[in-house]
Amino acid sequence: MLGPELLERITARRAALDEIEEQLAKELAEVRAERNELAVTERVLERVSGQLAEERASDLPAPGQVAGRAGAGR
Repeated sequence: MLGPELLERITARRAALDEIEEQLAKELAEVRAERNELAVTERVLERVSGQLAEERASDLPAPGQVAGRAGAGR
């Protein structure tokens, strides 16, 4: 038969573990949320970087052009 002191220690330990589990679950949810936010941010940055690269490439004058006009052949 379990003594009352041992039973009390078991109950206290279970309560402490329940608190730890709750805190860890909360932290895990926060980590997952932040990781998801970072993944979205990464995708947005990649898309914007690609768009900027395309815009820069389309803004470059074509070979043989100066300020958007055909250059004089020398």
